[in-house]
This record gives sequence, structure tokens and C-alpha cells, in this order.
Amino acid sequence: MTDALDLDDIQAGALHERPSPYVGTYVLLRVNDAHDGRRLIRRLIPLLSPARSVLDATPSAWMTVAFTYQGLQALGVPQESLDSFAPEFKQGMAARAAELGDVGDSGPDHWEEPLGSTDVHIALATLAPDQASLDELVERARRAQDEFPGIDVIWRQDCHQLASGRTSFGFRDGIGQPAVEGVGTAPTNPGEPPIKAGEIVLGYPDETGGLPPMPTPDVLGRNGTYVVFRKLHTRVAAYRSYLREQAANRREEALLGAKMVGRWQSGAPLALAPDADDPELGADPKRRNDFLYRDDPRGLKCPAGAHARRANPRDSLDHDAVDVRLHRMIRRGTSYGTALPDGVLDDDGVDRGIIFVFAGAHPGRQFEFVKTQWLNDGIFIGAPQESDPLVGPQDGSGTFTVPRHPIRRRLRDIPPFVVTRGGEYCFAPGLRGLRWLADLTEESR
Repeated sequence: MTDALDLDDIQAGALHERPSPYVGTYVLLRVNDAHDGRRLIRRLIPLLSPARSVLDATPSAWMTVAFTYQGLQALGVPQESLDSFAPEFKQGMAARAAELGDVGDSGPDHWEEPLGSTDVHIALATLAPDQASLDELVERARRAQDEFPGIDVIWRQDCHQLASGRTSFGFRDGIGQPAVEGVGTAPTNPGEPPIKAGEIVLGYPDETGGLPPMPTPDVLGRNGTYVVFRKLHTRVAAYRSYLREQAANRREEALLGAKMVGRWQSGAPLALAPDADDPELGADPKRRNDFLYRDDPRGLKCPAGAHARRANPRDSLDHDAVDVRLHRMIRRGTSYGTALPDGVLDDDGVDRGIIFVFAGAHPGRQFEFVKTQWLNDGIFIGAPQESDPLVGPQDGSGTFTVPRHPIRRRLRDIPPFVVTRGGEYCFAPGLRGLRWLADLTEESR
């Protein structure tokens, strides 16, 4: 075992920063014939980029290949190997929906088919700086898939960075990613040293100093990472209408929106710009993430319950009780659908939202912990009845507290602004792991 990251074996997707602008496509496949499935993997491997290549120079397009538990079963992976994977991955996201807060309209009964079903076996994520480059790589993958009748395309979702560079809610996203030790990219927050590589990639020491549990055999698990995929529909008109109803004027409307998110729409954090937006700060990738929360314990600048502060509390928690670094992960958000025009308060019926992808070595203590303990619950901030005002499981009766002098303000009756349309737990092996899967035979099972 070596601590040096094998960047020639790790798939590029988890470690590669996305360019701006970019476009992408997510495709899900069903494997009806194991032999065809393994042959398809062999054909796809030359289309993949190792992490080293994209860290040296942004490619014209790059693809990530990942598998669900049922997908590995369908390819003929031995049961002994299947049993060695993380329990969350083996159970699948639909089976864990209640724990994750995916209930009501967000429950699996309402998910977009075939998300959450046993038919989802292989996930292909392709991204590129421009549409022509994306189309070329997707077409090469399509031609490979067409050669094998035992493989069906069962779902596709095109996505993109909106022209504004922001999410459908209007806020700049992708701020605050952790730097990963061994990758070579400097952290944008000097107060947060790079996290250990084993928090993201299997086969390396993590923040505990030990090795994360790794699937067997070694060739399959090493240099792989778990990938959490979620399609989230955003109710933008409801969000805008709620802010308009709560605010006395447009300035207060913008401030309340910033308080709920933890930063202004430009990306300027409340921790550095508590009173007014600072677009120049928001556009600076180094300055906009150079802050901590310890000097704001009461949340007078950024509420403790704001979305960004919940998702990454930084130094605001008691480190004797909670080590925030154990819950850091790579987050990638991509928009789908057209933006609701500025100022429109009525729902136009268009399906729009975010494809969220989380990558890490510990799906339980990373994605699931953050989702259940920090986003869905308020106990850790002393507000047990409050959940994340933007992405929490709201039912129309929730509250959100805005600390201020002389009297705090409490927003009430928060409706759901985000609805889960489906999701999957996947595993993205290293390139050698993919070759092992491609070379499986009936005898090796």
C-alpha cells in the first residue's frame, strides 16, 4: 500500500473540476446479458480519462462509468465480492428513502422511472466544455452500446451550466469544495487543509489515519469511489413567491434569500459580506471561500441553519464532539431544464432542477450523515424543529430562524422548494477495476 495517489488509475470524474461553461449527459443502462455487459465495459475503457490526464490539461470531454449493486450482480461479480461493499450501496437509495427524508412527493413511489428500480445497472456521466465535444464522445459510447443487443438504454438526462452560471434558484454553486491531498490543487480556503485522499478514493488512509473498508478483490476496490446520484426538481416559482410574501421590499427579499442559502446570489458569502451583496467578491474563486464561522457563533452574519453552513459547518462545531472533516465529500451540481425568467412568480410547468452527484469513500458518514443529521435535522444547531430551509424535507409547516438585533426573526410555514425525483448509489472503479470486470468469466464466478 502506498499513500501516493495513483492518478493513472483513478477515473477523472470525482477529482476533476468542471470548466465554465459546460454541458453534460447522464445515461442509465440495463444489462440483460452479462457477456454483452462485460464486452461493453471493454469498449468503453478507451473512452475514459484517468485523473492525471485531466489535471494536466482539460480534455475536450470526459466520461465516468459507475455501477449499481444490481449492475455488478448482472455482470457476474462473485457474491463474496458483492458482500464486501458498503451497506448503503448494497441496499440502494430507494430502500433508504425514509431515513434520507425522501417521503411524500419525494418518496420512491413518485420517482421518475426507472430511478430507484432494480433495472438501473450502469451509469454513464459525460461532460464537456461545449456541445460539439459532448456529442462526439456520447456518439462514440452509443456506437459501442449499439453493438451489444444485451444492453438497453433506459434513461437519459441532458444537463448544463445555466447561462448565468448559477442554479435554477439563482445562486452561484460549487463553492467550498475540499482540496484532496495528493491531487496537487491548492485549497481555496487557507483555513481548511486538504483532506486525506482516503476520504474520497478507496485504498488510501483517511482522516482517521486508517484505511476505509474496501470492496474485494483489491483490484476492484482500490482507486474506486462511491458515487451518490440524485435528481432534484426545484420549485423556483414557489421559492420566489415565498420570499416576496415575507419581504417588505426587494432589498429585504434578496437578504432573506441570502440568509436561507448562506451567501448572496453572486456567490459572496454572508460571513464576508453580511449586509449587502459584493459581486466582485462572489466572482473571485479564492476570496469567496476564504472564511470560517467561529467569529459568528450566534449566526448574526450567517444563520447556523442556512443551507451552506449546514452542509459545511467549517469550524463552528465543537470539534471534541464532531470532526467536520470526517463528513467532507466532493459535490457536483449540474442544472437541467431551462431557467425560469427573472421576476416570474408563477410556475410555468417546466421540469427544471439540479442533478447532484456526491463522491466519497464513506457513503454512510459522508452523504447520509450530512443529509440526515445536518440538512434534515436541527438538533446540532440547537433548533430541533428546523430543517434546511432550501433542501430539507419541508411540509409547509417548517420554520427558519434569522438571528438579528434586537429581536430574531422567524420565517414560518416554509413550503417544499426541492422535490426528489430519484437517485442511485453507484460505485466507480479504477481503470484496472474496470478491466477486471471486463475480463470476468463464468469460471471466475
